[in-house]
Amino acid sequence: MTTKTIRTGVIGATGYTGAELLRLLVGHPNAALHAVTSRTDAGVSVTDRFPWLGGKTDLKYVQPDSDLVRECDVVFFATPNGTAMTQAPDLVRGGIRVVDLSADFRLRDPLEWKQWYGLQHAAEDLLPEAVYGLPELYRDQIRDARLVANPGCYPTAVILGFMPLLAARLVDTVSLIADAKSGVSGAGRKAELGILFAEMGESFKAYGAPGHRHLPEIRQILGDLAGRPVGLTFVPHLVPMVRGIHATLYAELTAPADLQSIFEAAYVNEPFVDVLPSGAHPETRTVRGSNMCRIAVHRPGQGSRAVILSVIDNLVKGAAGQALQNMNLMFGLPETLGLDGIAVVP
Repeated sequence: MTTKTIRTGVIGATGYTGAELLRLLVGHPNAALHAVTSRTDAGVSVTDRFPWLGGKTDLKYVQPDSDLVRECDVVFFATPNGTAMTQAPDLVRGGIRVVDLSADFRLRDPLEWKQWYGLQHAAEDLLPEAVYGLPELYRDQIRDARLVANPGCYPTAVILGFMPLLAARLVDTVSLIADAKSGVSGAGRKAELGILFAEMGESFKAYGAPGHRHLPEIRQILGDLAGRPVGLTFVPHLVPMVRGIHATLYAELTAPADLQSIFEAAYVNEPFVDVLPSGAHPETRTVRGSNMCRIAVHRPGQGSRAVILSVIDNLVKGAAGQALQNMNLMFGLPETLGLDGIAVVP
């Protein structure tokens, strides 16, 4: 286990995910915040933008090409899609480890990337070595990775929910359904009509039903688990709350099984997955501000369909917390270091 201080940098630390990364990093006993970048806020104190970090850092924002960034041991990209793939290659070649919280390195096929994101991939040579940063599935590969593609928030909740059944080869892989709901912070920190309080309060809606960008990411990893391509219907929804994702998942069973025992065995040693007792219904408020995923599994009427309920905080286990979990693995630290906070309720 490393005992040295890890110099960390955050590229694009002005949005919700960047702010959450800063909150977690300043409380990490082995991390030293070394560089925080913003093209528009360069020269501005970080605490001017995020007053709740007062007394925890005296850094000012710098430009992304600052020498301070190249002095880091690990750099996190909390940037819009399309940014990390243009800047990460130089950092990786310079011996700096990278955790990308955008989608730039999640899809292995650059043609599929272009189809869903409308951009030619700028770092195709790095795609084969990018490790998908879901520790519960790729822990050993993450430890040695130079570049980690941090999972999306919806994919984290959905994959963790389906994983035990697919790994056990217990379900029909062509008829999976993921019905998922997210709080509005998942849309990012921006002024946009559809996410204004007066527009989305007291309302509830689906979006992306014809095809959401997280769909190919989820299918890719579920395919790894199943050993073959899977059929998945994924429909996300926006709910009038700030944080949280609730994924209700449906799978047709192909063999009789004790579902509760299978889930408990699959996650018995996982520090950030809590399998609830039989009959439970997890709530998003029980994971707010924590890196925990809470799961319950049901078999309505003892029929042939499994119903899995999976909840996470989209900004923590769905983004910044998982990124820190990956950093811990990459630097030989205890996986839970800096992430042992419990949910904030109410």
